[in-house]
Amino acid sequence: MKVLMVCLGNICRSPLAEGILKSKVDATKIYVDSAGTGGYHIGNAPDPRSIKVAKAHGLDISKQVCRKFNVSDFDAFDIIYAMDKSNYTNITNSARNKADTEKVRLILNEISPLNKEVPDPYHDAEDGFENVYQMIDQACNYIAARLEQY
Repeated sequence: MKVLMVCLGNICRSPLAEGILKSKVDATKIYVDSAGTGGYHIGNAPDPRSIKVAKAHGLDISKQVCRKFNVSDFDAFDIIYAMDKSNYTNITNSARNKADTEKVRLILNEISPLNKEVPDPYHDAEDGFENVYQMIDQACNYIAARLEQY
């Protein structure tokens, strides 16, 4: 099973999601990666505030490298989680067919199917990153439990 976490820039939300989910699943059975729909930060490490929040929770995401989402990801991954509706739209707009589109999900719909979005953490300073971590962590608990059934 291969899972891709996607946000806009791949420096804050999706690296956290990648690190959190990796900590909850068996890496020999489930591969987790992250990407961004925009190409703004290709090759960069995650935002230092994401690294700091992850570290406070016992996770090291500092070695991750940002990359851009591309159409070949539909072939490489079984499930693609979008952090917000804009990312969801960007991803599904690049889908080649219905099967591609069916792989894409809003991550917080794992908690409650209300089309909620993981907010941009930059609007709430340090608290924003912790709040985002908590939301993603809760969703990843559900995702990890579901993936273990495969």
